[in-house]
Amino acid sequence: MANTVRLDKWLQVARAFKTRSQATKACTLSRVRVNGAVAKPHRNLALEDKVEVEYGDWTRVLVVKELRDKTLPKKEAARVFEDLSPPRPKLDELERLMRRRPVLRERGKGRPSKRERRELDRLRGEWEP
Repeated sequence: MANTVRLDKWLQVARAFKTRSQATKACTLSRVRVNGAVAKPHRNLALEDKVEVEYGDWTRVLVVKELRDKTLPKKEAARVFEDLSPPRPKLDELERLMRRRPVLRERGKGRPSKRERRELDRLRGEWEP
């Protein structure tokens, strides 16, 4: 166990992000706060620090319980922090559909044929044969 741990490494160990580069990017985009202040990825954490991570419309609040810089098995990763976050908000059907990426067509391709339209609908999950 380490005496000090970089924020981006700890976020990966705590499984707040899948990779360290994702954690670093979130820190540089000011989506991570430590004790209420925006934190850079190289910031060193201490025990009992309060880490807030923004995931769009949901903020996850983690309290540091253990300083680790090496990844742990998924079942053991939860012992590194105490989770004080509110439950993740449920999206209604319309919001879920609005968050999807639009299907893009090549420029100059024209209107889709009936077959192409059905394929696009299948991709969106809107049409069943």
